[in-house]
Amino acid sequence: MIGVRSDSFMDLASGLANVQSRHPIFSFGVIADVQYADVPDGHSFQGVPRYYRHSIIVLQRAVKSWNNHKNLNFVINFGDIVDGKCPKDQSLDAVKKVVGEFEKFHGPVYHIIGNHCLYNLPRDKLLPLLKISNHGGGHAHAYYDFSPTPGYRFVVLDGYDISAIGWPHDHPDTLEALKILSEKNPNSNKNSPEGLDGFDRRFVMFNGAVGKEQMEWLSSVLQDATNMKQKVIVCCHLPLDPGATSKTTLLWNYDQVMDVIHRYDCVKVCLAGHNHEGGYSIDSHGVHHRVLDAALECPPGTDAFGYIDVYDSMLSLVGTVRLENTDFIFNS
Repeated sequence: MIGVRSDSFMDLASGLANVQSRHPIFSFGVIADVQYADVPDGHSFQGVPRYYRHSIIVLQRAVKSWNNHKNLNFVINFGDIVDGKCPKDQSLDAVKKVVGEFEKFHGPVYHIIGNHCLYNLPRDKLLPLLKISNHGGGHAHAYYDFSPTPGYRFVVLDGYDISAIGWPHDHPDTLEALKILSEKNPNSNKNSPEGLDGFDRRFVMFNGAVGKEQMEWLSSVLQDATNMKQKVIVCCHLPLDPGATSKTTLLWNYDQVMDVIHRYDCVKVCLAGHNHEGGYSIDSHGVHHRVLDAALECPPGTDAFGYIDVYDSMLSLVGTVRLENTDFIFNS
């Protein structure tokens, strides 16, 4: 198990004793980076094996496991359901195929968009397939929130709000992203971090940013959650804390987003995908960050999915094989 943390040993002991003595308030399934494609196995730029056809089998096992659990209220998919290597004439069918597997779960499925989703389909085609409602006056933004119980709220961020992928070429959010990349990344290949130092390595085209309107929306939602005395779980494809991920996989403006989050005490946990080897950290304000390991990089016979039990002052991730169990303990 990784990531057990509390303000004191006594808090930890009493928190774990509490958990053992009662049922969770609710539970939900999690999976990240399926990246299915009907192509032969390959490797990442770093040489890590990728199993494009096997990943949908991981998803199928996940759905079967979630249904067998019988007490999961919903599932969250953390993005990248189809890989960028999927032949473009197969993109629509591949997305529909993976969405169809998710729809075999006996309950709601909440999707988050990732860069590989946007390599395959533009936003206006992708979001209806994922049943993501639009925000921002009809524009195809993919941020939203929901409350499964009165005491908890989930905030789903659109990490490719400002992005060079997914929007039309002349869209203001594309142009803003290209401006950021031209200022921050001198490489002709904007997906390359070569020569970039430290946290500047995040300024690559496969990442993106949260825009101004979404930032204002985030602040208003967190204020509302504070007023309603709700605890908040923030979900995003892109990680939000350097301690939980590599420098090349961070949201471009993770620091500004976390400044907004840290203004409120309601956010307890941030969950993400994108960085395939996963990660865990607790930031300077005590917010837990967990990056989920990728289903794509599971060799045949292994898995990376799980579910999270939610309590008053703790979340408990129960993982499979490559996705390690993690407990997140916080002040209620």
